[in-house]
Amino acid sequence: MTENAGARGASGSSRPGVSASGEGVADAGAVDAVGLRVAAVSPEIVIGDLEGNLDRIRSAISAAARREAQLIVLPELATSGYVFTDQDEARGAAMSADDPRWSVVQQVIPEDAVVVVGYAESDGDRLFNTAAVLTRNGRLADYRKSHLWGAEKSVFESGAEAGMVVDAPFGRLGVALCYDNEFPEVPRRLALAGADVLALPVNWPLVPRPEGEHAPELIQAMASARSSRLPVVIADRWGSERGVDWTDGTAIIDEQGWIVAFRAVMGATALLSLDAARNKSLPPHNDLFADRRADLY
Repeated sequence: MTENAGARGASGSSRPGVSASGEGVADAGAVDAVGLRVAAVSPEIVIGDLEGNLDRIRSAISAAARREAQLIVLPELATSGYVFTDQDEARGAAMSADDPRWSVVQQVIPEDAVVVVGYAESDGDRLFNTAAVLTRNGRLADYRKSHLWGAEKSVFESGAEAGMVVDAPFGRLGVALCYDNEFPEVPRRLALAGADVLALPVNWPLVPRPEGEHAPELIQAMASARSSRLPVVIADRWGSERGVDWTDGTAIIDEQGWIVAFRAVMGATALLSLDAARNKSLPPHNDLFADRRADLY
């Protein structure tokens, strides 16, 4: 996958390393009765600018809709930003699950499409790092992050589930948030529960790595996709926020663990094969799930 330096997003902000082409095709050449067009989009996110972030999220969803995406994933805490000074600041940028402003976001979601977007959720006196799962006409679920990273622990409470599987128009949708996916048990659990694809909103801080290598979190996502034939749609942040540089790891990974779309200016899109993801067989002698020795581990 090529990476071309100096591409620019719609906001005009420079995004070094962004590919000019985000269209990928999983299982190219195969005939698939159940194909799913997915998009991972990363609009500009400004800490504390709730109204502006909601406007930019709407625009990003509209752009993905024009590319006929049926699943659209946006980053973790996309409505609020991430690097809060304290809990009080986070509370000022939080939304409840029944906030009427969600309806404005839902208006631009295509019929039969699903949007997964991260937000700071207020529930009474409690705050959660949450992913909303939305359709044009309803709210399918809210997943509260269970594995909190770093200073998140001083702002948010942990959720009660290690990932979630939601019934969607196209099948079964797995949802997790960022650090959740660094525990291999989480994507495996979701795959065993019948997830066809995993939506993964993230905020990956940039960490050192050897030249030419992918971010370690992306490598972990590729491995989990391959081990369970569970495609992953990752929406990451780009740029920086209060001294934290983001990885810009937005990517779509197919059921074989390969990156099929990566770091696209207008959003990475790909056509995933749900037939291939649902088939766990390894002919002529093996099966990814049937061969598990749960009695031994």
